Amino acid sequence: MLLGTIIRNNSSEKSTAWLQQRLQVYQETGSLPQFNQTFTAIPRFTGKEIISLTPSDSSELEAAVPAFFVHGWTLDRLARVWWLLQLPAGSQTAYIDAVENLFNAAEMNELAALYSALPLLAWPEEWKQRTAEGIRSNIGIVQEAIMLHNPYPAQYLDEPAWNQLVMKAIFTEKPLHHITGLDKRSNAALAAILTDFAHERWAAGRKVSPMQWRLLAGFITEANFADITRVWHSADQTEKAAAALTLSQSDYPPARQLLAQDSALAGEIQHGTLSWDTIAEKSEY
Repeated sequence: MLLGTIIRNNSSEKSTAWLQQRLQVYQETGSLPQFNQTFTAIPRFTGKEIISLTPSDSSELEAAVPAFFVHGWTLDRLARVWWLLQLPAGSQTAYIDAVENLFNAAEMNELAALYSALPLLAWPEEWKQRTAEGIRSNIGIVQEAIMLHNPYPAQYLDEPAWNQLVMKAIFTEKPLHHITGLDKRSNAALAAILTDFAHERWAAGRKVSPMQWRLLAGFITEANFADITRVWHSADQTEKAAAALTLSQSDYPPARQLLAQDSALAGEIQHGTLSWDTIAEKSEY
């Protein structure tokens, strides 16, 4: 399969041979302790170098699992994710028990690999609670494995858990534009949480990241219009540009009228020279 090819292209002959030998033993014996031992031992044999991908690799991955992202992964993480795919999924109970046992015994790098594998694991509905628990982790590498470039949360988490993920990303200063499905899963409850958070920041004399106003796009109402108007009148041009983008994505008439006051910004949005990607480049996070 494709992950195996990427691993071979980034591995030494010795580490490739070791992985194949361990796979053969597991296929012959079905030994779960051996499977778990291999999962733990992988970094000692593969190393932790950052993998490289060809454009063809990236295209094939996107076609096979949309939004599945391995750029920037270390080889041991990729090998661990590949190894998890060797676990037979015929018995739901046995499969879930095996993966849960790995979660329960995992150290932080193992947890990062397990959460990175969520889009590929069998019985995807079964991992929602585990993912919700992981969101509460204080380990940066684990947080990032769940929150960033991972299509699983947007596809499967319930709204409260999704909103908790986004707000935890904000609290820990993760780059919101790397959260897969951020716009698709935007919702009125999250917009309300964000405005409450902004009020707290402002009351403490602190700023709100311009990227966070993206969560209000499509949810501007009479109740929060004063907040986005405040950002619109900011002396910080990046904040004002973020407000302009938020206003441009609203059907609320006063929002459209406010945007019309600055034809230059409206024109940049229309021509694509102002986007959330350009805001992200100018923001602190």
